[in-house]
Amino acid sequence: MPQGKPGHEASLGRGRERKPVICVSGMAGCGKSTVSRRLAERYGLRYLSGGDALKALAVEAGCSPGGTDWWETEEGSRFLQRRAENPEFDKKVDEKLMEWAGRGGVVLDSWTMPWLLKEGFKVWLEASPEERARRVARRDRIGLKAALRALRERDRRTREIYRGLYGFELGEDLSPFHLVLDTDGLGADEVFRVLCLVIDRLCRPANHK
Repeated sequence: MPQGKPGHEASLGRGRERKPVICVSGMAGCGKSTVSRRLAERYGLRYLSGGDALKALAVEAGCSPGGTDWWETEEGSRFLQRRAENPEFDKKVDEKLMEWAGRGGVVLDSWTMPWLLKEGFKVWLEASPEERARRVARRDRIGLKAALRALRERDRRTREIYRGLYGFELGEDLSPFHLVLDTDGLGADEVFRVLCLVIDRLCRPANHK
């Protein structure tokens, strides 16, 4: 069920003076990318993720990222290796997302923005490891045990990264969020409808179609 935060008002952008910012977060496999793209389309906003910020940084570094398989190219692999060798690189990704968020009119698919941004409507999609593994197994066509094992390892590494960089506990500290939605047992359409209902009721984006 959705959980709101009494007295924690969402600053999404009311009227014409400010373009809205929506942050969607959750552990890997929770469905945040899918619903973020749908929210961006519904409200006429731009969808942005950490991957988009990485590509923007690659362009600034003189690379030519193009196509969905660029990361697997020699150039893309070298760029990712540079990121792996420098933990501070993730801060540059977040700085790029912050820059875009400052312009407004975006839906951010991000682990860090709910903590780093002062403004925006922030959503956490909760899902059990088992449910997330089922979704990943279907998506990637792998076994359930393999998906669960990979997710747990990814969760561990992701939490370590952001605990070290910023000191917050990803998936445990939910204090920045205006809405926490338990998605176990809900389909993608149901999650989307719930979020739209809350956004329409509380935030009313100026670009609502």
